[in-house]
Amino acid sequence: MSLGLARPFARPGRTMVMLIAVLFGAAAVTFAVGLGTSLNAIMSARDHDAADVTIGVVGPQFGPGVAPRTGDAAEIEAAIRAQADTKASYAMATTNATIPGKAGSTNVYAFTGDASWGGYVMVSGRWLQGVGEAVVATPFLTATETHVGDSVTAQIDGRSVTFRIVGEVLNTRNGGMLIFTDAGSLTTAGIDLPPTSHYIAVKPGTDVDAYTTALNSQLQPLGVTAAAGGTESGSDIVTILNTLTVLLTLMLVAVSGLGILNGVVLDVRERIRDLGVYKALGMTPRQTISLVITSVILTGVVGGVLGVPLGVAVQRMIVPSMGDAAGLKLPAAVVDIYQPAMLLALALGGVVIAVLGALLPAGWAARTRTATALRTE
Repeated sequence: MSLGLARPFARPGRTMVMLIAVLFGAAAVTFAVGLGTSLNAIMSARDHDAADVTIGVVGPQFGPGVAPRTGDAAEIEAAIRAQADTKASYAMATTNATIPGKAGSTNVYAFTGDASWGGYVMVSGRWLQGVGEAVVATPFLTATETHVGDSVTAQIDGRSVTFRIVGEVLNTRNGGMLIFTDAGSLTTAGIDLPPTSHYIAVKPGTDVDAYTTALNSQLQPLGVTAAAGGTESGSDIVTILNTLTVLLTLMLVAVSGLGILNGVVLDVRERIRDLGVYKALGMTPRQTISLVITSVILTGVVGGVLGVPLGVAVQRMIVPSMGDAAGLKLPAAVVDIYQPAMLLALALGGVVIAVLGALLPAGWAARTRTATALRTE
């Protein structure tokens, strides 16, 4: 093993080439994993899919225009509160608004109850805390030339409603022309908007299916039905993104492994006579494989340690640039996604790349007969 670990110092030029291959592979895999994780986080933030049980969510594009339903909101809320395993819930009403001087319509989401747990990822500012406040998406601020802390007036059902913007939220629906507010903000303006959907979080350890069944037994007379899980509007897209990330990662590992393979093949052919001497002295095939593989371990460790920070830096540069190109300001929650355990695993990926690249020539060296190796010049 000591012979293998010392081998990189015998051919520094060749070792440097293999180190670059591992570094590139580790950096590329780190970037690919980070990009895929960030895109998944963006999809999750866009869908606000934190509810365990929903009522009245009829499709992925929930919001203004959802199908009308029967059932009194107060009775539905009473049925939800009657469930012992209910942890939190809120209701949402939706409508359209127009902003003076701005063409097109703006979607308004009015909440009854605390919706801060509903998966709304803040870009800046804070979540709603009172009547008259609003949270908007970044494109809304750009289109209306407003900032967090400013006030904006909207026309809703022929009435003027003034909101004070207290924060930005990550959302891409309706081109980002969205206003999130408390239902009281509309009520004080004389706008009575019944909720069209309800979102429920259950207590930890609760059987969601059993909870849903019990809730539906009380909702049946009201003509509404609860469903386990959230909207799942982006599940297909998330699956595609994860598949592409895996394929890209495998391709990058393969390319880097080929760089290691080429260097190890040259190294083994160069020292095949020495390997023959070792075999004559009693080295077993397993020990031969270990000798060849350990010769790239140090290269893999150094390449992984150097490549991971490079990949992180590229991910933190590319992801925000993608958001800017789409007119979105991305929060740190979807950019800074690397955890210590993930970084350690990615750094060890450099060793994996090096070992995979060395396996074939190591196997060839182990199968080479001692007499053949000794006759090789």
